[in-house]
Amino acid sequence: MQNAPLYRILYEKYSFDVKIVVLQKIFRFLFGGFCKKHYFCNRNIFVSHQKNDNSNLSNKQKQMVNPYVSVDCVILGFDGAQLNVLLVRQSGEDGKDSTGAYKLPGSLINMDEDLDEAAQRVLKQLTGLAQVKMTQFRAFGGANRLANTEDAVWLQRFHKLNKQLERIVTIAYLSLLRIDRKVGKLQGGYEAQWVPVNSMPHLAFDHEDIVRTAVEEVKRMARLNPTVLFDLLPRKFTAAQLRLVMEHMVGIKPDVKNFHKKLAQMPYVVPLDEKEEGVSHRAARYYKFKKVKQTKTKPNAKGR
Repeated sequence: MQNAPLYRILYEKYSFDVKIVVLQKIFRFLFGGFCKKHYFCNRNIFVSHQKNDNSNLSNKQKQMVNPYVSVDCVILGFDGAQLNVLLVRQSGEDGKDSTGAYKLPGSLINMDEDLDEAAQRVLKQLTGLAQVKMTQFRAFGGANRLANTEDAVWLQRFHKLNKQLERIVTIAYLSLLRIDRKVGKLQGGYEAQWVPVNSMPHLAFDHEDIVRTAVEEVKRMARLNPTVLFDLLPRKFTAAQLRLVMEHMVGIKPDVKNFHKKLAQMPYVVPLDEKEEGVSHRAARYYKFKKVKQTKTKPNAKGR
């Protein structure tokens, strides 16, 4: 290394800024005043060009996907009779490279977006649903998430990656929706559709485990705070609809005869002076959900 040329020593041993300072001093020593006007010796100009090059590089990176992190959206919806999950087909943008398998709306995230932005983008791109309130509920990073070769190959082709995918951690998002005309009309070329949770087909990757975990999470939340279930119901609902939701999500089958008495004890359920119309059976009364502020209990003065 002692007999190595000066440029080699600078290149291998020192950082970029140190190289510039040393070379500037050499040029000033050799060329004197001429060097002050020289392009290379004007460090501010040189560094500014370096920053521009870095910004251009980051713009290219921003257009790329992160091959290690993805988001998956678990959208659960109630259609008045049963609990459904929103699924899409595992196909390409042009309809090609389709495996025929169903999956959750999900994808790798882009370099320039955070997780929440990625979840909203992916859901809209694959299903047409926009501005859906979703919350993160768990990360899935099992070593065997890409054990199925077809899943790994499809994902690589879909994102046009030139490297083999090894392991991906996905952040799962959860949302509860009432299936009405607005969310019932799905768009996109990925065959988005509502599928009953109890009769789901085989799903790609580990998405079956993600759906089961999401349903269990909702059940846990409902036991602690039953009002979360009202996101699954229409604005006006019947006692039978509420009872079905509780059966599916809480896992408890309420007594039909005493259910109306139980409704009367719920401060967040308000009866309406409206009934069903155009039904062959006895018209049922409508109810609505009312938000109730929880009163905070003041600590006992003696216990302070």
